[in-house]
Amino acid sequence: MQSRARHPNTIRGQKAAPVLLVQVLIRVYQPVVRRAARATLEGRRWDPKRPQAGRFLRDDVDDFLEEVWHRVALVAQEENWGQIPTLGNRHNVFLGVLTIAAFHALIERGVQKDYAVQLFADVGWKVYERLLRVPLSLARLLERDPQKRMNLVLEALMRFPFSAPGAPGYEVRAWRESDSYHTHWSYCAPLGFVKRYAEAHGDRGEVEAFFQSWCQYDWPAADLIAGAKLGERGHYQRPHTLSQGDSVCDMCWSASRSCKQR
Repeated sequence: MQSRARHPNTIRGQKAAPVLLVQVLIRVYQPVVRRAARATLEGRRWDPKRPQAGRFLRDDVDDFLEEVWHRVALVAQEENWGQIPTLGNRHNVFLGVLTIAAFHALIERGVQKDYAVQLFADVGWKVYERLLRVPLSLARLLERDPQKRMNLVLEALMRFPFSAPGAPGYEVRAWRESDSYHTHWSYCAPLGFVKRYAEAHGDRGEVEAFFQSWCQYDWPAADLIAGAKLGERGHYQRPHTLSQGDSVCDMCWSASRSCKQR
């Protein structure tokens, strides 16, 4: 396979500051994604229905990662970064770019679409879990009450990276209750990018890949923040989901598993 540059020196049609941010994020996430991908993919089957297809070896994973970063640089050109408000929103749109790039890199290697989504989502969870460590560690130092600790983590995340200046950034209504924390999202910045990309190029499953990864992480994230033990799941509810065509992601987070939608 011909070697590719990790990322270009410029991104077509973008101003210097957004270009620099994308390049910095590529550098930051390369080692994070490499660790997650090696831990998740190495040893997994290429095709769960055909054992003769073999398994991911270290060289396969490294080749996949090289292709991912090549595709990130290309997909990033599709966004008008100047229109995305706040550093946190741009950070998450970049992760939306990474979602498309990783999904495409798998299916272009002949991985069946549904299985590619599963593999990518498993890698993505390891990255997402790592991102939760800093606010969760600080909250554990500051607060012993589980619900108050959950509130601290969520409110920290609402400042970065989920700040909500309005579309095309995040748009949300959030409030505390005595036994729960509610976030009702009416616009999701990275989902907006993924949808724009799919509309421009034809949907190959990018929106479904987003749903099966990003939109499925909230349940285990809530359990992690709540400090749930085995058999103590159910700290999160979301009756509606933007990526499934609903008008809102109406989320309820509860350390005591007492979510009640309002």
